[in-house]
Amino acid sequence: MSKLTPADLDRYVFSRTGATNEDLLVGPAYGEDAAAVRVDEGTMVVSSDPISLAAERIGQLGVVVASNDVAACGGMPEWLVSTILLPDLDPERLDTITAQVDAEADRLGITVVGGHTESVSGLERPLLSLTCMGPAERYVPTSGAEPGDRVLLTKGAGVEATAVLASDFRGDLLDAGVDAAVVDRAEGYFDDLSVLPESVVLSAVATAMHDPTEGGVLGGAVELARASGVVLDIAREAVPVREETRDCCDAMSLDPLSVLGSGAMLAAVPEAEADEALSALEREGIEAAEVGRVEAVAGGDGPGVLLDGELRAEAVEDGMYALWE
Repeated sequence: MSKLTPADLDRYVFSRTGATNEDLLVGPAYGEDAAAVRVDEGTMVVSSDPISLAAERIGQLGVVVASNDVAACGGMPEWLVSTILLPDLDPERLDTITAQVDAEADRLGITVVGGHTESVSGLERPLLSLTCMGPAERYVPTSGAEPGDRVLLTKGAGVEATAVLASDFRGDLLDAGVDAAVVDRAEGYFDDLSVLPESVVLSAVATAMHDPTEGGVLGGAVELARASGVVLDIAREAVPVREETRDCCDAMSLDPLSVLGSGAMLAAVPEAEADEALSALEREGIEAAEVGRVEAVAGGDGPGVLLDGELRAEAVEDGMYALWE
């Protein structure tokens, strides 16, 4: 699975958006995972996301990924439209997926309001496409980071990848020598993937927020930098990596910074607000760290991520994808 280049997105997607509507506040753009629509009560945030690879927890993960895009804009996820496409009419598989969707949506306080379910010939595995909606008191874009901001990251790199590895590739991890207790703890990360708690803390002060998914923390940082037209100067050693993540990624020869990253929130926060934001996150029991700074683009390099002095400006290929090939 690969992402389209920004140029192709501009040419084939972002330039073809139908009728113009003055109530659309933020529409399709590189790095922006959710739209903002003006409604009578304020702002409605809307986002859609597909998921097809994490077979064991696809329903649970689908709800989290879709709702995280809303939360990462400062929205409160409330409604979900669920489309489930199956390779065959297998009642047991459908039962598992819908039970996961139901349980996770209930846990997060989200109501499933509709959708579509059918089997599609040619599919090799289930495919979910979920649309989440919710109101925002203050919409926070991906594109708002400003030079001088400090870059914060909650939880750590590769949280989602750690959970998926433990569920879908448990046998491979055990064969590689990862202790069973570590794998068990890693699978428990599925319950730590929502970024709604940190959104509540950060949305009042952040200039930009983004939840890293495909391509991990590095991929998410590149998207935020390019959307904002800035450089994120990040030190690899400053990026938190949990012990279970390190063990699982090492066993599968993966870079924790470049694998599925749901569960973390990247936020650009003004210098004067950053220390209090970190303290507020700590008071809520949310792990967080400062991982870098926002700098103005200098010279002819353009926006991107300066990771330990090396500029990364292109979309990051997620290291997890090769495991399903």
